[in-house]
Amino acid sequence: MISTGKNRLLQLLVLVIAFSSSNDTLANESIAYPNIINYYNIFHPVIGRKGMVVSQSNLASQVGADILHQGGNAIDAAVAVGFALAVVLPRAGNISGGGFMLVHLAKKNKTVAINYREMAPSRAYRDLFLNENQQPDTEKALHSLTSAGVPGTVAGLHYALEQYGSMSWADVIKPAIKLARQGVLINDDMLSIFKKEEATLKKNPETCRVFFKADCIPYQAGDVLKQPDLANTLAHISQHGKAGFYQGKIAQQIVSAMKAGNGLITLEDLANYHVQEVEPIHGSFNGYEILTMPPPSSGGVHLVQMLNILEALPLKNTKNGSAAMMHFQIEIFKRAYADRSTYLGDPDFVKVPVKALTSQTYASHLAKQIKADVITPSSQIKAGKPLRYETPDTTHFSVMDKAGNAVSNTYTLNHYYGSGITIPGTGFFMNNTMDDFSAKPGSPNSYGLVGGEANAIAAKKRPLSSMTPTIVLKDGRPYIATGTPGGSKIITTVFQQLVNTLLYNMNIVEATNAPRIHHQWMPDILLVEEDIPTDTLDILKKRGYTIEVSKSLGSLQSIMLENGIFLGAADPRRPGALAVPVK
Repeated sequence: MISTGKNRLLQLLVLVIAFSSSNDTLANESIAYPNIINYYNIFHPVIGRKGMVVSQSNLASQVGADILHQGGNAIDAAVAVGFALAVVLPRAGNISGGGFMLVHLAKKNKTVAINYREMAPSRAYRDLFLNENQQPDTEKALHSLTSAGVPGTVAGLHYALEQYGSMSWADVIKPAIKLARQGVLINDDMLSIFKKEEATLKKNPETCRVFFKADCIPYQAGDVLKQPDLANTLAHISQHGKAGFYQGKIAQQIVSAMKAGNGLITLEDLANYHVQEVEPIHGSFNGYEILTMPPPSSGGVHLVQMLNILEALPLKNTKNGSAAMMHFQIEIFKRAYADRSTYLGDPDFVKVPVKALTSQTYASHLAKQIKADVITPSSQIKAGKPLRYETPDTTHFSVMDKAGNAVSNTYTLNHYYGSGITIPGTGFFMNNTMDDFSAKPGSPNSYGLVGGEANAIAAKKRPLSSMTPTIVLKDGRPYIATGTPGGSKIITTVFQQLVNTLLYNMNIVEATNAPRIHHQWMPDILLVEEDIPTDTLDILKKRGYTIEVSKSLGSLQSIMLENGIFLGAADPRRPGALAVPVK
């Protein structure tokens, strides 16, 4: 029998061991569960532990999260989101547009870039959009079937799934078919854009039939929009694969509409469309690896170029959000956009000096031109020696899964609802992406961007884009997946978010919500969001900047992966955007 004293000593030892074990457990838990909530912050991310999907639509984000929950990988979820957005966000989501996708493959520790940008039809030619006075014909370039490029979305999504997905084609399209048949609620955001574009949309009888009530009466908030034609189109594609869109019934419907409406796309154009898998643009910034899209996206080249220039500038004690920091950024923007106007185009047709533009040496050369207290007028900035653009009516989504795969995807119809013309019997709008070419090199387009000879119209050429899907690696693993719509403002929007996170250590939501500025060289005007502080604007005005308050700039849909925790950030600049964690 143990004595009372010894018994108490044994009990004490047991307690000490238990307490020590408990502390070890707590320590281990603190490692596994980092302090991701900071109550000094105003903005907080959505937290997930099994994956995350962020898009401009809560319904589409949920579709992607459900796919991940079912065991699909990030690529499966991305394809499902792409099709779902074609139903729930018809102004930008699409099966008849095109875009760019970055895919990080965890097992191979490799990132690939998928170019599914639209292509000019084989009958396209240099002066396609010039009138009898040799001036750009805006109506023809924007609101006719002549403005349609050969769509790339279905081929791009099919390629991504076939090469890197794990689920069947039918399974990832199924949620979109269900949404189209059951209908989606018209919310105030959808109604607002419908009203904005109502006059244009009503010009097309098929658009009236499909997207309006009887007698072309607009839907109201709270109504349900059912899309049976689109559901049938998706079901056909689900059954017949990529060929279900580029050959057979749907291809015939597209070409019939082209013949009736002076469009250029032929059956051969559709059958010959092809996706390109290319090497991403590689860069680095503050110790992080930047992976982004190569031409015909201009975004990746100039994102890396701008980050390189910033890193070469004397930024010590330069506070984020200050007039001094904004001045540096503006001077960087102007130089990058001047280069964009001259050098960027489809690399299958023109030689784009990617290595020179993204080199540290060239960045250092440009950085030496930038002074902390001197504005360089845009008229004095020419392209260095080492466009057109899609409107803000693009959309982006990001996906990460628990295995470490990541997808960053941006795609577009170009303008809201593309040309506004619905292909009879299909339920989808046709893109007006041909407007992204330079109709007349050297002349500014309706947005003030100057396009160059490198982006002139040519048969089978892909138009220049600003889309900038981006993946940031930290220690070789995905850290951020991000991108945004916004036309020419895409590049500067992604740049500012990355500076906020990678240089100033903001959390992903703070970095997303922070106010933004934009300058694109020509016109020589600084655009600012409303919540830039007045005293900061006063300093910039005194320095000589011409300032205009802009609508919100961009709509970042982003994910950060920190210590195994997924942090989602849906940009509040777009109503309905949502980050959805996997259950």
